[in-house]
Amino acid sequence: MKFTRRVLAGGVALGVATAGLITLPVSATTTKTTIQWSDCKPEGKDDPDEVKGSQCATLQLPIDWHHPDGPTFGLAIARRTAKSPSERVGVLVFGPGGPGDSGVDRIKTGISRFSPELQDRFDIVSFDPRGIARSNPVMCSAALLSQQPSPLLTSQADFDATVRFNRTLATDCRKNTGPLYDHIDTWQTVRDVDAIRSALGEAQISFHGSSYGTMLGAQYAETYPRRTRALVLESVHDHSSPTTRAFLDSQAAPVEDSFDEFVKWCDQATDCVLHGRDVRALWADLLKRAGNGEIPDPRRPTVAITPFNLSFTVFRQFYDPDWRALATMLKTLDESEPPTGQAPVPTGLVNNTLAPFCQDWNLPVRDYREYAGLLDRLARKYPDMPYPGQLMAVSNCLGGPKSNNPQHVLKVRDLKTPVLLANAIHDPATGYASARNVERQLGKYGVLLTYEGWGHGSYNSSPCMLSTIDAYLIDRRVPKRGTSCAAVQPTG
Repeated sequence: MKFTRRVLAGGVALGVATAGLITLPVSATTTKTTIQWSDCKPEGKDDPDEVKGSQCATLQLPIDWHHPDGPTFGLAIARRTAKSPSERVGVLVFGPGGPGDSGVDRIKTGISRFSPELQDRFDIVSFDPRGIARSNPVMCSAALLSQQPSPLLTSQADFDATVRFNRTLATDCRKNTGPLYDHIDTWQTVRDVDAIRSALGEAQISFHGSSYGTMLGAQYAETYPRRTRALVLESVHDHSSPTTRAFLDSQAAPVEDSFDEFVKWCDQATDCVLHGRDVRALWADLLKRAGNGEIPDPRRPTVAITPFNLSFTVFRQFYDPDWRALATMLKTLDESEPPTGQAPVPTGLVNNTLAPFCQDWNLPVRDYREYAGLLDRLARKYPDMPYPGQLMAVSNCLGGPKSNNPQHVLKVRDLKTPVLLANAIHDPATGYASARNVERQLGKYGVLLTYEGWGHGSYNSSPCMLSTIDAYLIDRRVPKRGTSCAAVQPTG
């Protein structure tokens, strides 16, 4: 197959699920029932030819698994059945990343993420996680969400205003979403996955989680080890950071590393449009000018971009990575004139895809003094990329209630097949150190497969990575501890 990198995070296309609706008895996730599948229908800009062969359905599941006989919501699911039924291994459930990615879209129009061998041997199933896309999405007022404060707070007044905004936004989102709003954490989603398993009539499932979906996979193995046949965690989130400072370090370090790799490439590559220039100095100047409102947003050139959003834009360029495009973008921004337009105020409701985060993490900050200390520390330790994207997650959760699913050290037992972790050494979003830490938590129940290259996501990065992960999923061939695959130079 052609090895074109496919990054893990993507936009969520909203729409109404076209599915046969069933009601799953909710006294326990082990209750069996029959799903009424129907052909998925194209939505929005979907290519009808890509959608062909996918099937959709909706499961009615408890809003709160602590009260399984209570009110329900509709969980959108989709599948493609094994192309070689006589060689079918079983069901492979894909856990979407984000938070905010749509598993239904992955099945409908993104199935090429999986090798032909996996498509031949598995029924590949995924879902829109609760609160996302078609599964009772968390809806909030677009105008209010557009006023979200910058995470680069400069005073106690900024800190207090952010806390007030977060509480106002939570009230708005709860009103526009309904009771599910308070139950969108990964603990709940683990039970949703097991309900899918039960509804499919499977004693065990194989699971492939990517990025944020690796938290789901790890907690599923922790909760239902005997229902887990094989489990891949690709680009591994470590859900054990004990403090806000440790969490920010785990997020900032890989971004700084990715920036270093970009600078190293540009210094060596004569086709880099910034070759021969001091890239770090240029970048520092862009951040300073962005703070003065002088740099246009690459997506909306008439509108100024903030330093945090500029940093986040560069961070996302490391996902593929597309170094040539990044160098060209930075050169264009350096040569641009200050923008003069204003962003229009949006109307209506939008899916707040980051809402699940605050229910999965406890990241307390007492006051502005502590927050400023965290910012100062980031600036000292990570001088080029002091604003990791997840800093916004910390500021978004200020003043909120405690997490429903707080961080903890994994305690996985009784797995017959060890978990296979896969991570790039230079992953900008889920750092290699995080994958190593999760491997340590799993002990004999986890093995890390290392990709010696770059980018967020590694399954499609090289023939070595793909074939090793496929062999694990199909035949449960676990690679030796310490196995690695050589890097493939980025094409971008």
